[in-house]
Amino acid sequence: MVPSNNAAAKGGSWFDAVPLLVIPLIVYNFLAFGGKMLSSVEGVQARLVAPAMQIPMPSDAVWAVSWGDLFIVLSLILLFVEIIRSTGIGKGAIINHGVSMIVFIACVVQFLLFDVFATSAFFLLTLMTLLDVVAGFVISIVTARRDFAVGGG
Repeated sequence: MVPSNNAAAKGGSWFDAVPLLVIPLIVYNFLAFGGKMLSSVEGVQARLVAPAMQIPMPSDAVWAVSWGDLFIVLSLILLFVEIIRSTGIGKGAIINHGVSMIVFIACVVQFLLFDVFATSAFFLLTLMTLLDVVAGFVISIVTARRDFAVGGG
């Protein structure tokens, strides 16, 4: 059998190296820089608070879900998947930790320097990227310590 040189055969792929929280970051950047209508703080905030759907509740109340709420829900789901992925080992996981740090720094810079990013939704995304970085390193350290202890060290 001929050995394969593809990344999946080596225990990782380029997908393993890309943090999933880059997806909501790209979505928000499109929202923030996506044309004259949305390129102002007021335009972005109006879009985030605009109702995406209304769900009738058993209490006869109506739950109005905004686009910002959906953005946060998507980001939280991706954060959960990213934390699960951080338990992996290999080159892809190490690169993922480094790229996650870059994503966090990009979020902090955008939040502090660009007015269209000064929203609660983007601040929460920035906190999620920080949690991703911290969780990734903590999980890697705990896993390495466990492996070191099992190895007899």
